[in-house]
Amino acid sequence: MDSGNGADGARAFHTGVAAALLSALLFGVTTPIAKQLLTGTSPVLIAGLLYLGSGVGVSVLRLVQDRGWSATGLGGRDWVWLALSTLVGGVVAPALLMTGLAHVDAASASLLLNLEVVFTAALAWVVFNEPAGARVVIGLAAIFVGGLVLVWPARFSSAGNLSALSAIVAACLCWALDNNLTRKISASDARVLAAIKGLTAGVTNTVLALSFGALLPPASRGLEILGIGFMGYGLSLVLFIVALRQLGTARTGAYFATAPFIGAVAAMLFYGQPGESAFWLAAFCMGVGVWLHVTEHHEHEHVHEPLSHSHAHTHDAHHQHDHGFEWDGVEPHTHQHRHGWLSHRHAHFPDIHHRHGHG
Repeated sequence: MDSGNGADGARAFHTGVAAALLSALLFGVTTPIAKQLLTGTSPVLIAGLLYLGSGVGVSVLRLVQDRGWSATGLGGRDWVWLALSTLVGGVVAPALLMTGLAHVDAASASLLLNLEVVFTAALAWVVFNEPAGARVVIGLAAIFVGGLVLVWPARFSSAGNLSALSAIVAACLCWALDNNLTRKISASDARVLAAIKGLTAGVTNTVLALSFGALLPPASRGLEILGIGFMGYGLSLVLFIVALRQLGTARTGAYFATAPFIGAVAAMLFYGQPGESAFWLAAFCMGVGVWLHVTEHHEHEHVHEPLSHSHAHTHDAHHQHDHGFEWDGVEPHTHQHRHGWLSHRHAHFPDIHHRHGHG
């Protein structure tokens, strides 16, 4: 039995938490900004341009970082999961969100997005069999209550607002499914996944909007939208996938649930929307929920079954393998490698190496 890997596990955990929170920050600030882009413009077109900016920006970033074109590293089944996640999360969800944003104030819309974490966790636990202890469930419940305080149905009085509410809730459900599907391929290059999803979703929604008579914005506004898409959707998605790789779907979703709160704060700062007493109660609930997740400690004897995959790694307790090629000794490095049977005990999370069941 190998008893080690505590330090490596802690490092991966902290990397995942930082990536998830930074992803939430970028996306959260984008929501109230996107609200201001909708005046006199097709919501579907704005969604398309945001994702187009995401795909183009991340593609350029990858070309610069890799100093040229390199293979995607995706296998046959990976393309199926990527296609499904792109459809529901990159095409359908943003169109629904932009439609809802057109009829709901920015702060309320940002807070409604908190439902994504609930749907993400429910699908992860019930459909995709991701394990979760009482601490994680209670933390998630606290985050959800915080969102519920701020989006009580009384705030949505008109039929138009109720329709917008339904559209945003549906977008959250689509993104929740997208999160769980993306986890299946999260070991792949996050930039590749984000670039393909952005380009596919961006082109699809933009062409669809133009075919229904939408007009492209002026060049200066178009570049602004593309830039916002790169930061708030592209880089945010890259960081989210990194977090999925290290933390699993439900926990990553919980940290990302701070995005609606960040969006609400941004709306108050940017547009002077008031912060009511309920806002601070919600902030407290969300803070408690995130704290419960950050301080979680999950450790037990577990067995790793044989697994073959490719991702960036160092030679830690989970990567004790030989190389069938000349290796320069640089870590982390990426190549196809195989994990054999391994039984050990250490603190861990449902990352790409710990997707086992619990007795």
